[in-house]
Amino acid sequence: MNQKPQNAQGVPTCYRHPDREAGVRCTRCERPICPECMVDASVGFQCPECVRGGSGTGHAPTATQPRTIAGGTVAADPRLITKILIGLNLAVFLVQLSVGDRFTERFELLGRAYVPLLGSLQGVAEGQSYRLLTAMFLHDPHSYVHILFNMLSLWWIGGPLEAALGRIRYLTLYFVSGLAGSGLTYLIAAPNQPSLGASGAIFGLFGATAVLMRRLNYDMRPVIALLVINLIFTFGWSNIAWQAHIGGLVGGVVVGYAMVHAPRDRRTLIQFGVSGLVLAAVVLMTVVRTIQLT
Repeated sequence: MNQKPQNAQGVPTCYRHPDREAGVRCTRCERPICPECMVDASVGFQCPECVRGGSGTGHAPTATQPRTIAGGTVAADPRLITKILIGLNLAVFLVQLSVGDRFTERFELLGRAYVPLLGSLQGVAEGQSYRLLTAMFLHDPHSYVHILFNMLSLWWIGGPLEAALGRIRYLTLYFVSGLAGSGLTYLIAAPNQPSLGASGAIFGLFGATAVLMRRLNYDMRPVIALLVINLIFTFGWSNIAWQAHIGGLVGGVVVGYAMVHAPRDRRTLIQFGVSGLVLAAVVLMTVVRTIQLT
C-alpha cells in the first residue's frame, strides 16, 4: 500500500510535491496530486505516472496525451510562458529607461490628449488602438517598486496557474484580462489621464486563481485575503488606475470560469468562445468611447 503524505495539519499533500496541498486524488492509484500533476482523464484526474503507464483501456501509453484540468497539454516546463512574460516586461522597462519618456508616452494608454513631447494629439481616439495592448508591458520608469511588485505577483500567481491551465489557455487568459482592463480604463477614465502597467492582466490571474481553487475545493481564504489587500491598495493609493484592476479582475473571473468549468465534450469551443466574447466587449467599449471623444 502506498503511503499518502500529509502535512502537520493532516491535509493530504502531493506525492510528487510534498510541499503542496492536494485537493484531488488520482482516479487510478488514489495518490493525492496538486494542480501541476493533475492530468485530465475521461473520469476525474490521473497522476503523470499512471498516464505514462497506459490509458487503462488496453491502448498504448501514447494513445492518451496528458492534459491539464482545463484540457491543455502538460508541458515539461510548466512556467515557461510566465518566464517569457516577465522577461518581456523587464526588457521593455529597460528600453523605457534607455530611450526616455518619449518612448513611454508613445505607447502608454491614453484616451485623447495633446502630448507636448510628441507635439500632437495622441491617444486611442486618434486611431492608436495599439495603446490598449502596449500599455500592458509598460511600467512607471521613475518607480522600480511598480515593476518589482507586478513581476513578483506574476511569478507567484502566474506560475501555478500556467501549470493548471496549459500554455495556450494561460496566455489567452493573460491577454484577454489585460485588454479588458485597458478597455474599461479607456471607457471611464479621463481621456488625458495616462495609464500603464501589467496590473490588469495580473488581477485577471488573481480572479482565475480564485475560480480554480474553488473548483478544486481548496481553502479560499489565502487568495481572498491577498485579493482584498490588493483592492485596498487599488482604491486607497493615489495614481493607481483602478479601472484596469477591476476590468482585468472581471475578465479573469469570466474567462477563468470558462476554462475550468466547461464540459469536456465542448470544452475548447466554450473556453475560446467566452474569451472571444470578452474581447468583443473590449471592442464595444473602445468604439463607444471613441465616438464620445471624437
